[in-house]
Amino acid sequence: MSEVLLFHHALGLTSGVLKFADDLRQSGHKVHTPDLFEGNTFNSIEKGLAFIEETGFDEMRERGVRLADELPHDLVYAGFSFGVLPAQKLAQTRPGARAALLIHSCLPISGDWSFGPWPNGVPVQIHAMDNDPFFVGEGDIDAAREIVETAEDAALFLYPGEEHYFADSSLPSFDAEASALLTRRVIEFLQRV
Repeated sequence: MSEVLLFHHALGLTSGVLKFADDLRQSGHKVHTPDLFEGNTFNSIEKGLAFIEETGFDEMRERGVRLADELPHDLVYAGFSFGVLPAQKLAQTRPGARAALLIHSCLPISGDWSFGPWPNGVPVQIHAMDNDPFFVGEGDIDAAREIVETAEDAALFLYPGEEHYFADSSLPSFDAEASALLTRRVIEFLQRV
């Protein structure tokens, strides 16, 4: 069994994110789903990002990082899109990280936005669509490839399509087939880390 700290995307803690967490729980894993937005949800990425900007990206990320202080160190850190910011920071900087799941987003391990090199002994999976304008168009795919090239246990899974939040069953962008495959891969990953 793995213990997972799962951070939501810029639309907030939607029922689709909670459903994904429940799927992991049904496989025997303990999953924490903190609400960084204190109950707020949004119907567009733009509105969610505007909310994040009001508080500040760094402050919002650090909210997630601080939440980990109340939990054990041997966690799997997971994030959907914006949630990758605290998840990846924790996976790269908090001692004892068990693994990382970066879904719809990925930060570089060198240059701007970097928390440094990927740590030894921390397996990672990265999941996104191959034509996602955010993941591909904003350079996340390059960051993901850099991690895969340098980390000892890293995998990048690209799914056909252009949807950003394809794994959130509560949204119109949901892709049932791709999401089912992602969930299966994540559960297999959690069983071995």
